[in-house]
Amino acid sequence: MWRRDRIGAVVLAAGTSSRMGEPKQLLRLGERSVLGRTLENLRGACVEQIILVLGSAAETIARQAEVEGVTLVINEQFREGMGSSLRTGIAALNHEIRAALVVLADQPFVRAATLDRLIERYIESGAQIAIPTYRGFRGNPVLLDRSVFAEIMTLTGDIGCRAIFGSHTEGIVKVPVDDVGILLDIDSKSDFERLQRFASGQDRATTVIEAPDLSGTEIAEAGILSAEKDDLVIVGAEPVGLALAKFGKLLGFRVAVVDPLLNVADVPDADFVLNSLDFSHLPPSGMRYVVVASRGRFDEEAVEQALRANVAYLGLVANKKRAQEVLRALEIKGEPPGRTSAVHAPAGLDINAESPQEIALSIMAQIILEKKKGRTEP
Repeated sequence: MWRRDRIGAVVLAAGTSSRMGEPKQLLRLGERSVLGRTLENLRGACVEQIILVLGSAAETIARQAEVEGVTLVINEQFREGMGSSLRTGIAALNHEIRAALVVLADQPFVRAATLDRLIERYIESGAQIAIPTYRGFRGNPVLLDRSVFAEIMTLTGDIGCRAIFGSHTEGIVKVPVDDVGILLDIDSKSDFERLQRFASGQDRATTVIEAPDLSGTEIAEAGILSAEKDDLVIVGAEPVGLALAKFGKLLGFRVAVVDPLLNVADVPDADFVLNSLDFSHLPPSGMRYVVVASRGRFDEEAVEQALRANVAYLGLVANKKRAQEVLRALEIKGEPPGRTSAVHAPAGLDINAESPQEIALSIMAQIILEKKKGRTEP
């Protein structure tokens, strides 16, 4: 067993909750607040020191939240973004702390056992950064070794720990956990409604592939699982991906959306939803065209899956810097540069696209171009 007095936790709770209209940290989930549940889980884990970083509505949260045994610190620069809260929290840790969990205050369902598993794997591996994954999807919290604290102290703006991942590709260990809580947070009222359903036991992520309601028609008869159809596989349910699903349906592709928490009712233009980042679960198809549009959440893992599947097209929706980080990380893991160079990153033809719909159109045009090239080349 590792020593409790060497592991700390920094809980980020300084945000303005602008989309919620009230402090999301104090929203009620049963008998406890969101923040109260998050802190309760931390208290049950092998964590010696808990730093709670407050900013917006600090007095109200400190007065109403269950903060016993927690060190409160105030980030006066909270409007600058997450980087300032990370700096404030890391600076408040005791000097003997060897590593710290960076915990989002609005993730109340990460189990204490999951936190302990993350710590245990960090100790076993000697990694600098430990990241939990659920069904292949990357989540939070992450655990940082003291050796990277100095880099965290240089972060500015509204960026989190991911900003330093590209510099420590070889020092990252991914830790598979059976805890969907690492993916559940609150950015909007719909997110909170989902968490309320989860708290009441009404919502559990158990489906691998969920087929659409075909009004009694057999799936095979409808052609949904026909091996002759070409697939458009979209990783992520961000606006670009949703717009791309519409184009794909219009152009006759069988559309699959890969996301850990969605079902087919959430994406009406999808033929099916895959809740696991494992392309081996996809049904047989003709040619397969993959677009990764997860806003950085699952980029590396999804590109790696697609490369293994030898797809006809692979596009990554990301800026050039992020795209280079993803491809470099995969090359360090052993992917030949010849394979990574085939990734369209950033995805899409250059049409000066700006809106999600325009970006989706540029990607769809590039896919059609690749598809027609494939028909004419031997």
